Formats: sequence, structure tokens, C-alpha cells
Amino acid sequence: MELPVASDGIQLSAYRPSIPLSAAGGKATPGGYDESGYHQCYGDVGSVASCGSDAHTGYETLDSPPHYDFYANTEVWGRRRRFRPSLYQLHANPEDDFRPPLYEETTGGRMEGGDSPAEDEEEPKEPPPQPTRFGWVQGVMIRCMLNIWGVILYLRLPWITAQAGIGLTWVIILVSSCITGITGLSTSAIATNGKVKGGGTYFLISRSLGPELGGSIGLIFAFANAVAVAMHTVGFAETVADLMRENGAVMVDRTNDIRIIGIITVTCLLGISMAGMAWESKAQVLFFLVIMVSFASYIVGTIMPASPQKQAKGFFSYKADIFTTNFVPNWRGKEGSFFGMFSIFFPSATGILAGANISGDLKNPTVAIPRGTLMAIFLTTISYIIITATIGSCVVRDASGLLNDTSSPNSSREDCVGLACHYGWDFSECINNNTCTYGMSNYYQMMSMVSAFGPLITAGIFGATLSSALACLVSAPKVFQCLCKDKLYPFIGFFGKGYGKNDEPLRSYLLAYIIAVCFILIAELNTIAPIISNFFLCSYALINFSCFHASITNSPGWRPSFRFYSKWLSLLGAVCCVVIMFLLTWWAALIAFGVVFLLLGYTLYKKPDVNWGSSVQASSYNIALNQCVSLNHVEEHVKNYRPQCLVLTGPPSSRPALVDLVSCFTKSLSLMMCANVVTASSNSHVTWLNQRKVKSFYRGVVATELRSGVNVLLQGAGLGRIKPNVLLMGFKKDWHTDTAEAAHSYIGILHDAFDLQYGVCMLRMREGLDVSRPSQSHVNRGFDEGPESISIISAPPCIQTSIASTVSLEVEPQPSTVFQKKQGKKTIDVYWLSDDGGLTLLLPYLLTRRKRWARCKVRVFVGGQTDKKEEKREEVLALLKKFRLGFHDVEVLPDIYQNPQPGNVDQFEKMVSHLRLDTNPKQDSGSTRQQEEPAHSLRQIRLNEVLQDYSREAALIVITMPVGRRGVCPSTLYLAWLDFLSRDLRPPVLLVRGNQENVLTFYCQ
Repeated sequence: MELPVASDGIQLSAYRPSIPLSAAGGKATPGGYDESGYHQCYGDVGSVASCGSDAHTGYETLDSPPHYDFYANTEVWGRRRRFRPSLYQLHANPEDDFRPPLYEETTGGRMEGGDSPAEDEEEPKEPPPQPTRFGWVQGVMIRCMLNIWGVILYLRLPWITAQAGIGLTWVIILVSSCITGITGLSTSAIATNGKVKGGGTYFLISRSLGPELGGSIGLIFAFANAVAVAMHTVGFAETVADLMRENGAVMVDRTNDIRIIGIITVTCLLGISMAGMAWESKAQVLFFLVIMVSFASYIVGTIMPASPQKQAKGFFSYKADIFTTNFVPNWRGKEGSFFGMFSIFFPSATGILAGANISGDLKNPTVAIPRGTLMAIFLTTISYIIITATIGSCVVRDASGLLNDTSSPNSSREDCVGLACHYGWDFSECINNNTCTYGMSNYYQMMSMVSAFGPLITAGIFGATLSSALACLVSAPKVFQCLCKDKLYPFIGFFGKGYGKNDEPLRSYLLAYIIAVCFILIAELNTIAPIISNFFLCSYALINFSCFHASITNSPGWRPSFRFYSKWLSLLGAVCCVVIMFLLTWWAALIAFGVVFLLLGYTLYKKPDVNWGSSVQASSYNIALNQCVSLNHVEEHVKNYRPQCLVLTGPPSSRPALVDLVSCFTKSLSLMMCANVVTASSNSHVTWLNQRKVKSFYRGVVATELRSGVNVLLQGAGLGRIKPNVLLMGFKKDWHTDTAEAAHSYIGILHDAFDLQYGVCMLRMREGLDVSRPSQSHVNRGFDEGPESISIISAPPCIQTSIASTVSLEVEPQPSTVFQKKQGKKTIDVYWLSDDGGLTLLLPYLLTRRKRWARCKVRVFVGGQTDKKEEKREEVLALLKKFRLGFHDVEVLPDIYQNPQPGNVDQFEKMVSHLRLDTNPKQDSGSTRQQEEPAHSLRQIRLNEVLQDYSREAALIVITMPVGRRGVCPSTLYLAWLDFLSRDLRPPVLLVRGNQENVLTFYCQ
């Protein structure tokens, strides 16, 4: 065939993808496609040829250029969603009118009938109402700053400055800010690694570390926020109650006054929250303005000249010597230490997750969270440093507050104690007696005293406490709602329902309100406060660890657009958070970790059916891959031999007994792989194995004939050193009614396994193995013809495979089998008639290590002569003792060499009589030689008689499998041997043949 050249006038533009505009009368989109026509072509996965007449040529391409819709999980209102053409649509013959196979990777039902008229009629005529969304300033920065600022800023920062000095206070502030800053960087990295939805901290941790840690942290974080509402509200109520007492207004008593004010306050905050995020945000802006005005009042107050009343309380405006004196520490009391001051200050640096917690209400969370969080940390740090420097430059540590404590001109300067002596005040008496009531070291309301207008500082305290309470009251329901929707824990789904355009969790609001009211009624939160602080720190630690873990796994999916982070800084931040937890309150840290591990254990036990592509999954892959590669450097040794089993189960649910037996000696010990020769793949088999708690892989291969499919499995199953070395299969007990070709294929599988140095095991049960229902279209017919039938499968016109599967099957039943029950004090009878390397002994030993088989006694039967029976027994016992298997019961069977009963011989002859007529040289070339095998046949008949005599009540019979020579022993005759050997036995029979290599040793090296 000649290809056209450019000079022939061929225009490539004539071959570009064309989607008919007239397909559905749709409008052309800005991308150049008519979306209705596009959906008409791509919406029906069964008819590619319907996309215009040019498609029938086979040269028309359906490839589509990249588009947002191909990767999005949601639809954009006002236009139909586009779908990428499937691989089947691209490579199938356009003249074929059949639909793709069940296992072809498609987009499911979304593509089928994508533009039906019914759907067109149901589409809304108007766009849905847009929920309220916030930018990075109002949504994140202001919210985080309000949550960081608190009563510690107003009531404890001057006192901390007096204790630690300006210098060390700056160190405390900077260390705290560094830790929160590192957490902010980690949060920014996680928040920019994909589209962030609602759920805040829980969403970030769970989607990064998985549901186990994410769920536990989400639950305690939501609870901590709900209790924090009570903490901040009680702080506000205490301030109001103290002001009322100063003015003589008392309702009941101080404790009940706090309760009454707290409940009224939190009820008002609940009303603001339930009114919607818009009202809540306006309230936060109002609180922010109040705090800024209080800061301005304070700064103006430091500049104003000091009045005698303020001087008596220790304020002298800016003085260099006051700054110098206050720059160094002056520790006092039992808390007077660096770590003591650090533990008091650090909670005031937290609150950086307030913006991330409402991630679902932000316009662009991936931009707003990093920018707003980091800016809030920076500005609050600057404010703390400025307040520390200004208060430390204006106020002395000790003052009496008495106007009469001025120093007279005649008094000696040497008798005056304290820095105030330089400014005409003598506080020596109160300093020496430790009775000073004012000054930074003694008076918590120092900022209010310094301020130009004291009530503004009180208003700032109100704004700080109420804004923090409001932020926590919003954060707790938002986080809890996301947790409820994920259904990780029972009985909480009721609280996940959202209302209105903002999907407000009104039920969760009421739950948080009830929790807050309960703790407000306690009115004494000094005990619960350290636990709450540790819950928040635990969240910070896990956020840092999430960033570190996602980075260290080198997952290709870890691609945060925020680049200014370091995995080692994140690890340092996580460690620091844990250390600080124990520095704050060691017993509260233990409680926090205890709760986390308790919830973690519950989630690990329940194994929720979610898959978020967490870094734990990536780490598991890395660990498994590295360990598999490292095994390549380790030479195999007989001491480390493990039976790694390839089990020909077909669909695992159809042969549960075979699955359960193999699981008994491979679980938590070695490899088990259930194999199936299929015409379609299905994930339901893995689900069935997981539900049955069988630790096994599942591997299905597509083949036109069973033997070729098994050959592929024998050669290709496994990875590196982790590959099967034992083949297990069910006995084909319908061989005498099946074709000779089927028998030849079945025995050929055994020979293929022996050629590849596999050990072979065959299980036979009196009631059969196959419990499957009528034939399923997705299963290879070779596994469906009977209890253990194997047949040649007619080849379809072509084999169609797929790397993914979307087959949706109903859940298979979980039938019980004899191997799932406790066996009691029965016996496992091992007939070690031929030495195969020890596999016949090793498998029963592994069974006895299981709890359900532990009480079974293992009896070993060997052949021998009558006159040397005791000598043979001692010889075998000595060998077993060296193997350390714990088998002490050995019986020598001289009668296995006797002739069988004539009646049994007649039954065998009747079984094989019809086979002598079959002289097909291709499938059963040795059938004419059956009369040349009388000794072997008589031996199998006699062995069956021995089994009937000795092992009628055994729990399991394990016997060495005889081997038939390929090309000499006919396949049908060999099957007749195996059939007669294991027939009419009540216990399950496991025929075992190792690969003639040692799997047992009595050496230690």
C-alpha cells in the first residue's frame, strides 16, 4: 500500500476528529465541540459506529483533547459533563456491533443514556443558589488571629514578661511561633495537594494518613472544639461576674452567676452560628475591630505621660533603665522557670486551624488556607513581641499602688529598694515584705491600667473570648459533619445532615451546644483545660507527621503547589508538639494518646470501606517493594522453606473447603494465591476472601484453554522470591464421564507443575468441593462443569482483556466447611509411603500449629516388612525426632504389599474397562498398555483398603501421591489410580507430592 505524500494535496485537517453538530441539536461549546453530539457518541459505549458515516472507514479517530471534565468528580451547572472515550471505543472495530465485555473499563452507568430526553426535562431551569464563600482575609486570616489572641494576651503576657524578662519572653514567643509556623507550613502543603472540601483538620489528616488516624483525630478534635466553646465562654462569664461584683450586682453567687451568664452567652452564639456563616463572619469582623481598638488604646496609653495614680501602680512611661532591668528574668513562685512560662504561654499561640476548619466555606481553600494561616501567625507574633517590649519598657515589676509611697528628698537613696527609686517613689516596704499588689509581677490587669481608656481593654477581653468561642462553635460542627458523612463510626450519621445552600450542620450545632452547656454547668474547667490543649497539640503533631509521611513515601500523587515546606521541619514540628504535650501536663498527654489509640484500634478492627489514596497506602507499597527486592540478595535455605501455595479454586467462593484448608497452613506464615482461569475479571472474589478473613491473593488469567491458563499462572504468578512453589487443586472425580481430552488436560497440569519444580497437592472430599450456583457468565467454564470438573474451553473469536474491572456482582455467600471447625481429639493420619523431600510431613505439622487442629494427634504410617517391623519403626522415629516435628506415633504397615481383595479388583477392572476401547494416540497414547501396569494398579487398590481399615475416623488423611510417567502411564489410568486410592473415605484426603527437594532438615546451618 502506497502512502500519500504532501504533493498529492492531502490535507491533514480533513482527518481531525469530527463530532456531528446535528446529533442532538445542541449548541457548540467554547471548546469547539457540540456537547450533545459528543455525548451521543460517547454516551453509548456499545455503538462506536453511530458517530457519523466517516467512523465506518476505521480511520476516524475518537481521541479527544484534554478537558477538565475528564478528571473532575462533579458537574458544572449549565452544561453536560464530558466523558473520555473508553479504550474499547478507541481500538474496537467500528463495524462490530457488540458491546464491550463486562470487565472493560468504562465510566459505568454515567455514560449510558447520558442524554436521554427524561434527563433533559429534569434539569433545573435556574442555577442553584450559590452558598456564601469567604476569601483568605475574612475567612482565614481574621478568624485565625481572633482564635490565637485570647485572654492570655491581656491577662498573662505582662506577668510572663515580668517572670522571664523581655529577652526570654521573646524566645518563648519565637519558639512557639516557630512550632505553629511549621504546622502552618505543613497545613499549607497538605491543603494544596488537591481540592480541599469541608471538614477542616479532619479532612486534611484523614485524606493524608488514612481513616484510621484521621477518624480518631477528627472525633477528639470536634469534641475538643465543643469543650473549648465552654472554656472561652466561662472565661467571658468570669470577667462579667467580677465586674458585676465590683459594682455590687450579684444574682445568686459567683459560681451560679458564671453558669447563668455562660449559658445565656453560648445560646446567643448558637443563634449567630445557626443564622448562617455570613452572620457569623460579620460577628467575627466586629470582634476583630473591638480588639484592634483595644490595642490602639493600649499603645496610646504607653505614650501618654504617667499620672501619679499610674506611677503609684508602677507605670512610668518609656524608660531605658526599666527596659534594661526588665530584659533579664526574675523567677518567682513554683512556676518560675522557662518551661513553666512556656507551658502557660504556648496555648495562646494555638488556634491556627480556625480557618482550615471551615475549608468548605472558602472560595479557594488551596490559596486561602496557606496565605491566611501564615499571615495570621506572622501578625500575631509581631503583636506579642510589640506588647512584650512596650509593657517591659514602661512598667516596673513591683509597686504598692499607694500615693503616699513617694520618696522624700531627705531620705537616703541607699535605703530605697527597686527601680522606682529613680523616679521619686519608694516601694521598699512592700518589696521587702512581698506584699506588693501592683506592678507586672503582681497585677494581671496591667494592660488595662496602662491603656488610655481601661474599659476598652475589658472590651478586648470580651472580643477575644467571644470570638474564640464562636470560632470553636463553628469548627466543631463542621469537622463533625464531615466525619459523620464518612461513616467511620456507628450511631453518628444522624448528625451529618446539612441544611440550606451552605449545607449547614444544624444538628451538629445543637450537639456542640449541648456539650458546651454541660461543661459550662461545671463552671470549673481547670482540670479539663489541659486535656483540651493536648487534643489540639495532638492534631498539630499529626498534621506535621502527615506532611512528613506523605513526603517520605515519594508517592507520585504528592504534588503540593505550596513549595515552601520541608519534610524534616515537619518531622521536627511533630516531635516538638509531642514534647510540649508532656511539658504542659504529662497526665493529660497520656489521656490524649490513650483516647487516640483506643479510637485507632476500633477503626483498624472495623476496617471502614473507604479509599482516599493515603500516604499510609503509599508507604505500605514502598515497604513491600523494598522487602521484595531485598529478598533477591538472600539465598534460599531449607530452614526457611515455606509452602507458598497456588490454589486452583476457580472462583474462590465455589470451593470454600479448598480455600479454608490451605489457609490453615499458610495464614500469617506464607503465600497463598487463589487462581482462576477466567473470561472476565471481578473484584468480588477478593471481597469474598476478605470477608472470610482469608489472607490470600487472587489472580485470574484469561486463556482459551484451562491447561494453558494454569501454565501461565505456574510461570508468572508471584513476585521475585515471593512466588508459589506448591500447586493445590481439587480432584476431578467426574473424569470417567468426561472426555479423554479433559483427563489428558487435567493430568497435563500436574506434569507441567512437576516440570517447573512445583510440589503438588490434591484434595478430595466425599461430598465434593464445588458449592457454586449455576454457571456464571464471567467464569471460565472449565471450573463449572461439576464438583471438580476440568474441560477444554472453546476459544472465542478473540480474547479481550482489561487492566481494570468494574464487574458488579452480588455478595457471594459464606458457607461453612469442616476445616473451619475445631477438630477435637481426632487424628491426622500421614501415610509417608514415598520420600518426596518432606512436604508430606511438613503440611500436617503446620496444621497442628493452628488452634482448631492443635488437639489432633498425628499418626505416621510407613511401609515395611513384617520381620523388620520394629526396626523400621525405630528408624522412622529417630528421623522424626531429628526433624523436631513432635510426631511420636509411628506405625509400620507390612500389609500394604499384600494382594487386594478380589471384589475390589473387580470394581477397579469395571472402572477402567471402557477405557481400553479408547486408543486415541493423541490424547491417551498409553491406553493399550494398561495390562502392563498390574502391580501399580493393585498397589493403589490395596492402599485404599488400608485407608479404610486404619483411618476411617481420622480428621484428615495425608498420603504421598503416586506419580505416573508422562508418555508411559495413560492419563485415564493415572486418574483411575488416584480415584480408587481415595474413594469411599469419610475424612478428607490430601494427596501430596513434593518436588523431591528437601523441605526439612535436622541441621542448624
